[in-house]
Amino acid sequence: MYKLKFLSLIILVALISCKAPLIFEHKNAQIIPATYDKKNDNTNMADLKWKDFFTDPYLQTLIDTALVNNVEILTTLQEIEMAKNNIAIKKSFLKPSVSAGVGLGIDKAGRYTATGAGNASTEITDGKGVPEPITDILLGLKTTWEVDIWHKLRNAKKGALLKYLKTVEGKNFVITNLVAEIANSYYELLALDNQLEIIRETIQLQKNELEIVKVQKEAAKATELGVKQFEAQVYNLQGDEYDVLQNITEAENKINFLLSRFPQKIDRDKTLLTSKIPMTINEGIPAQLLQNRPDIKQAALELQAAKIDVKIAQAEFYPSLGISANLGFQAFKPKYLFKPLESLAFSVINDFAGPIINRTAIKAEFNKANAVQLEALYDYQKAVVNGYIEVSNEMSNIKNLQEIQNLKTKEVQTLTKSISIAKDLFQYARATYLEVLIAQRDALSAKLELVETSKKQFNAVTNIYKALGGGWK
Repeated sequence: MYKLKFLSLIILVALISCKAPLIFEHKNAQIIPATYDKKNDNTNMADLKWKDFFTDPYLQTLIDTALVNNVEILTTLQEIEMAKNNIAIKKSFLKPSVSAGVGLGIDKAGRYTATGAGNASTEITDGKGVPEPITDILLGLKTTWEVDIWHKLRNAKKGALLKYLKTVEGKNFVITNLVAEIANSYYELLALDNQLEIIRETIQLQKNELEIVKVQKEAAKATELGVKQFEAQVYNLQGDEYDVLQNITEAENKINFLLSRFPQKIDRDKTLLTSKIPMTINEGIPAQLLQNRPDIKQAALELQAAKIDVKIAQAEFYPSLGISANLGFQAFKPKYLFKPLESLAFSVINDFAGPIINRTAIKAEFNKANAVQLEALYDYQKAVVNGYIEVSNEMSNIKNLQEIQNLKTKEVQTLTKSISIAKDLFQYARATYLEVLIAQRDALSAKLELVETSKKQFNAVTNIYKALGGGWK
């Protein structure tokens, strides 16, 4: 009776001591706005597959190659494989662990001990005592199993699954960024090609002008100073030509690096950048960011996994139930090993235990898991706000770049006319050679800026496609 009361008291103390703290729930989650710029259209360009968005066949080939060879993508695939195997590991903990084995030992007890005295007076069979020393042969099975009372193991499996899904979204995020980076680098290369062509055309025009000035000098209509100024301008442009050639080499090698290959020529359509951007911008509604952007989905999965880790940490406060069992044959000689009645050995042990002394460490782990959960929440909120802001910035950028494009086109047309006017005036000595050079320099600068603006337009369309979550499908 006293033993039963004592046992009940121990169980009661254990249960009281295993009381776990409550899980902190954050209620102040930010709500994403309903629309962009008061438009309410569900049509979203992010739903397009990247091959339907980027229609240039040269660019498609580059992206296809990168998706196969890029080292960063290959690395994320290994992370996915590790996460997949982690699910299998966590799942295995839900099942009993069973092992089979053979044991062999030898033992000699002192005569003046309970074991030694007992062995000396015991007969194994009639007339045969216990041998000294005695061997011990064991052949059998052993199993251990933790009963998942508080769903700790099941939550661990669920957490591993969420982390696996997070790695998948991580791969999609890498793909989205990679596709956009290759496209933007491709457009950078096309812009350099166009700028090189403009510079070379200008060099040829300047050489022609130089020859005209030389003739005018001989006719006493120009001075040596004018000849040298035009000649210096040719040298300056030739230096710019080599500068652009170097930039082209670096741009090609940047793409080659993204494709994980050694330097080689990049095939491309050099006329693409001068064509009108054929893409109509359909940004959809902000709520679609939650389904389309891999980084936001990744942050959401991280938050869910962190919440499950808190539940696992909370379950550590509760007592655990473990079962262990052994079954096999045991004897001191092989010939006695398989006598079922005499050599059969088995044991079953149950233990129900909870933490009493080490609660401080368990509480610290719980508080740490709670802090990680809050950190994941803030990261998720930051990802949502960042996604919305990126889309907003690119929408504004596209609108303003269109205005800049229109103005730059008019500027180029105006400055091109000014060159003809300056030449005519120079021939009749009503303008100096310096004014002609300034007009040519300003026109060249405007043409180069117009190409740069066209490149930025293509970049902006690519960037809003990425910001909306397109590119990984």
